[in-house]
Amino acid sequence: MPRVVLRAVLVWLIIIGVETVHGVLRTLLLVPLLGDFPARRVSVFTGSLLNFGVAWVFVRWIGAGTRLRLLTVGLLWVVLTVLFEIGLGRYALGLSWDRIAEGGDLTRGGLLGFGPLLMAATPTLAARLRQRSATKPDRG
Repeated sequence: MPRVVLRAVLVWLIIIGVETVHGVLRTLLLVPLLGDFPARRVSVFTGSLLNFGVAWVFVRWIGAGTRLRLLTVGLLWVVLTVLFEIGLGRYALGLSWDRIAEGGDLTRGGLLGFGPLLMAATPTLAARLRQRSATKPDRG
């Protein structure tokens, strides 16, 4: 499993790079149109699609194999992402704890809590989709 963990972390680095570009584009393009909070709500979905795309490309290479290992990879990505977001928000950008928590607070309309749920399931879903497409008969 150590190779799986190393590969999962390497793929997570790609995910976090994609998410960083996604965040910059959100700030430059969506925030002026929608405002900050609505733009962050929209980006939960677009970011989840981007994460799924990266997972779909790399899930075979990770080599997790079983559903439990795939779920473990997803949970690892969630933990790493939450730590990254807190570190970036609090210590690099100087955001308040309230501002950091705001996106995940469903009572205030935040949808960010769905992102980690989707991320945890992403490796399993990507592997399942890849498996289905590999076993689908060619209709050409």
